[in-house]
Amino acid sequence: MGGHFRSRLWDPVQIVAQIITMQASFYLCLGLWIFFLDVIGTFDVSLDQIFTQSDLGLYEDSGRTNVIAYALNSLTCAFVMWLVVGRTKQCLDFAATVHLGHFLGCWVVNGHVPVTFWWWMTQAICVALMTVLGEYLCMRSEMKAIPLVGQKVDL
Repeated sequence: MGGHFRSRLWDPVQIVAQIITMQASFYLCLGLWIFFLDVIGTFDVSLDQIFTQSDLGLYEDSGRTNVIAYALNSLTCAFVMWLVVGRTKQCLDFAATVHLGHFLGCWVVNGHVPVTFWWWMTQAICVALMTVLGEYLCMRSEMKAIPLVGQKVDL
């Protein structure tokens, strides 16, 4: 028989567990980044900054800080995606799923669909950042050389 890598093609329990892990890490890391940057910038620390659309933008210092927090969070979540998902072909799927979950969370918390330009621009850029860095990290892992000489390897 063949190797044991991805021996099960369709494992819904694993996929759901990966989605939950990615969503939880998204909010945990975003909360930490917002808290850290708010403390440095001496802004009011509020949990509403995660779900609000009015506090994102480049016109005020607090808005720029939140945009930076979202960008740093995308980079952090790309590393988590590399550890949790580990497959280049699934990076876009998981990045989009995490941000779709965030969109639904913002919709539920605010009671309406986010409509500001900066909210949508921030989310689009963050999906791209998370996808590209996640794919890069996963591709580096997938492209490691397979040892052919030396001790016997069970492929």
